[in-house]
Amino acid sequence: MIQPVLKDSALLEDIAGVPEDRGGFHLWWLGQSGFLLKWGAHTLLLDPYLSDSLTQKYSGTDKEHIRMTQRCIAPEALGFVEVITSSHAHTDHFDANTLMPLSLAHEGPLPLILPRANLGLAAERLSGSRLEFQGINAGETLQVGEFGLTAIPSAHDTIEYDEHGCCRFLGFIIRFGPWTIYHSGDTRWYDELPTTLAENRPDVALLPINGHDPARRVAGNLDGAEAAKLAHAAGAGVVIPHHFEMFTFNSASPELFRDECQRVGQAAKVLRCGERWSSPAS
Repeated sequence: MIQPVLKDSALLEDIAGVPEDRGGFHLWWLGQSGFLLKWGAHTLLLDPYLSDSLTQKYSGTDKEHIRMTQRCIAPEALGFVEVITSSHAHTDHFDANTLMPLSLAHEGPLPLILPRANLGLAAERLSGSRLEFQGINAGETLQVGEFGLTAIPSAHDTIEYDEHGCCRFLGFIIRFGPWTIYHSGDTRWYDELPTTLAENRPDVALLPINGHDPARRVAGNLDGAEAAKLAHAAGAGVVIPHHFEMFTFNSASPELFRDECQRVGQAAKVLRCGERWSSPAS
């Protein structure tokens, strides 16, 4: 099993130890599509999956979710975070076994930004938590503390809407201070996506690279080459891949991503689980 670069107390020490000036910001990859963002003293947790709920759920079936990378931190150790996102309702982005203990470790209500289409499910799946559900739809912006989050559609595999016209799969353009980052959630390429991102020119684009193989029998994502091309088309300062090295049946090597980034001249950083990336000063 792949070991995180930092985990448990060592990871917490690294998070606490970065300078709390606002000249730059820091990102830790927590596995799958989960990232912790820290800017100054402020923290945002993106799509965390920090349990074995899917491995347990599919054990003994014909679609086993065999974990590749050891968990880097227990969710209850992150009770200090200020805001959490969930981009859609798939368990690796909306996990009760992660969100419940995390929320109960937090002092007071903890904002969870999620698609408005999933508010009913959240009330069921997370009953008894301290989460404060804040629904958002594509095209809307929420300001939560220091972070402004604008939702855009994600295609997983397609753009889908509920009966009220609310988008089921979202990505988030996140603004704080002088910075903009894009967290895709799960998405494939669709025609409007490069233009939407280019209008926002993210300093960092966080994109999936596991691809879309129908034999897996799950919704697909960008592959490595597509992620590199999308980041380049968006004018992203740097692109960081995610959604790989979690489950054996639904992963991909980052080599295709690296090669395409090099070919198109796109700055990129491949993190290992528990590893930090720090921005230049503004």
